[in-house]
Amino acid sequence: MPIWVDADACPKVIREVLCRAAERTAMQTTFVANQLLSVPSSPHIRALQVPKGFDVADNEIVRRVNSGDLVITGDIPLAAEVLAKGAAALNWRGEPFSTETIAAQLTMRDFMETLRASGIQSGGPATLSQADRQAFARQLDRWLARQRMQ
Repeated sequence: MPIWVDADACPKVIREVLCRAAERTAMQTTFVANQLLSVPSSPHIRALQVPKGFDVADNEIVRRVNSGDLVITGDIPLAAEVLAKGAAALNWRGEPFSTETIAAQLTMRDFMETLRASGIQSGGPATLSQADRQAFARQLDRWLARQRMQ
């Protein structure tokens, strides 16, 4: 079960955690982006560059993902699509997306987008904290441990 990373917006520190985990566990990890990414030379890590364009990387991940794979993304619509295909999804802060909550998350995302479009400043997400990084690493380790047990 490989890991697919929506790498265009993935924080560097999260990419580093993923690369260390890929090496440690020999888990195939693919960073998908519409820009050239530098990744460590490893048989377990690769970068897949897709053409520039809106949601091109997301669409490529959806096309390639299989049930049981893990997708790392901060994109709620992408998470919804991969969950529908039976994959798992985890955001940069270590919060797993789930089929039980994804509809509510999509609704809130659309609501906030509507507010921004009407001129209301809602601010952006908080900076990724050390606690967020640790939560991400913990959730990733849990997923990797479950894969080893199967």
